Amino acid sequence: MKDQKVYPKSFSHIGITVPDLDKAVKFYTEVMGFYIIMPPTEVLEENETAIGQMCIDVFGKGWNSFRIAHLSTGDRIGIELFEFKESQPKAPEFNPFQTGLFHFSVQDPDVEGLVQKIVEHGGKQRMPIREYYPGDKPYRMC
Repeated sequence: MKDQKVYPKSFSHIGITVPDLDKAVKFYTEVMGFYIIMPPTEVLEENETAIGQMCIDVFGKGWNSFRIAHLSTGDRIGIELFEFKESQPKAPEFNPFQTGLFHFSVQDPDVEGLVQKIVEHGGKQRMPIREYYPGDKPYRMC
């Protein structure tokens, strides 16, 4: 193992379960500017196709069907959205001290415009737009 090269891996995608796939696709395309790779599609629980078999491997048996869409950011990071009939629509609790997904980040040269669009569509602005290195570098975040 000493001679094996170590290098950083590329990030491929993240999967997010949503209560309304069509509404989520609209938000991530129209507000966040992501593009659609695969539009909302129904996947059935069956053993005849590779996708059916893979989903049984991952989710087990008894889910019957679900809907999925694949989106991508401009730098090719995938956003995989799932809608399961069994899902309970529940707003996530903001608790950064709890194990699990805390946040994800996007870059946009128009920070003000993107923050405004997110808030207009139900998102929450938790902090003002701030300079990350005030007076030194032009990086801003919110």
